[in-house]
Amino acid sequence: MPSRIPLLDTRRLKPEPKRADPVLHTAGHRQFREVVLNRAGWRCEWVEGGQRCTASRATGQTMVADHKVERADGGDPFDPANGQCLCTKHNTLKGVQARVARQRGGGSNP
Repeated sequence: MPSRIPLLDTRRLKPEPKRADPVLHTAGHRQFREVVLNRAGWRCEWVEGGQRCTASRATGQTMVADHKVERADGGDPFDPANGQCLCTKHNTLKGVQARVARQRGGGSNP
């Protein structure tokens, strides 16, 4: 049963609200997304231990058109060759790995 007591936010500095990148709302990105996801059959392309992830739109997961080389690292935002279909779990994992690599000065290929 959820608590009936509201949480009090005591932070003095609050983060800016999250906003979608305007590039993600362009026709070019919509086309990139469609090509990448259709090419993969709407199935996650993450491979770990020699096994491809079984997540897919058919099994109810959300699929994301991910940039292999992150746009923040100079990856082409609309080139389907720079795209791969990932489930949200693996897209988040890859993003974290890319940010860690970027902070260490190694780009988005961890």
